[in-house]
Amino acid sequence: MRLTILGSGTNLHPTRAASGYLVHTDQTILLDFGPRTLANLLKTGVSRHRITHILFSHYHADHFSDFITYFFDAMIFTKYEGGTRPPLTVIGPRGTKTFFRTLFATLPGFADAPFPVYFKEVADRAFTIGETRIIPRTVTHTHNLHCLGYRIEYRGKALAYSGDSQYCDSLVRLCGDVDLAVLDCSFPASRPSPVHLHAGQCGQVAKEAGVGTVVLSHFYPITERYNVREQAGETFGGKIVMARDLMSIKL
Repeated sequence: MRLTILGSGTNLHPTRAASGYLVHTDQTILLDFGPRTLANLLKTGVSRHRITHILFSHYHADHFSDFITYFFDAMIFTKYEGGTRPPLTVIGPRGTKTFFRTLFATLPGFADAPFPVYFKEVADRAFTIGETRIIPRTVTHTHNLHCLGYRIEYRGKALAYSGDSQYCDSLVRLCGDVDLAVLDCSFPASRPSPVHLHAGQCGQVAKEAGVGTVVLSHFYPITERYNVREQAGETFGGKIVMARDLMSIKL
């Protein structure tokens, strides 16, 4: 299993793309698709036309907006440039089907794709894609918004992705004994947010879950001014990695 970080920042960040992660198992799976991550996907050399599954944690713009450009490009590629691509399956929390049907009906050029497109809503029940086992789990982010974290297991290795989350028991369970956890480290411990983890809580989750390596990510610009790695390390004694765009980690 290999993780490639397409974006380690948030909506508007001067040096980082927003949320997006590429996971390589027997599949190539995309976790979230925030602004500027499509450009970084092109830099990896992975063909955008070969991606078959995109998993969304939720639909705030900083986790989603590059999907619009990606899909419009796929339509042009297959309709007018003679290209072909495999079916695309979009997986996400409750409301996914309604969200995309409304989007596709509203945006010009999104209707009648010449390749199959499927939408799947998931919540707290494992499923498989090929040999890859995926466990979605509901996490707490903002009021009245269903948000998911994902656990991906493949050939004895496990990776967890928090999506956007506050500290909550379900996130600790999601990360239980994983080799690698990518956590929402939006803010430093001294400048906490009511709807995101801060660096100290990232360390707390990693310690309570028995994580092997924690990757701090989803940085707001203010976070760059603080030593959030040190803050997370006050609680967690394991390996702590500061995410950066296009970083690749082999599990």
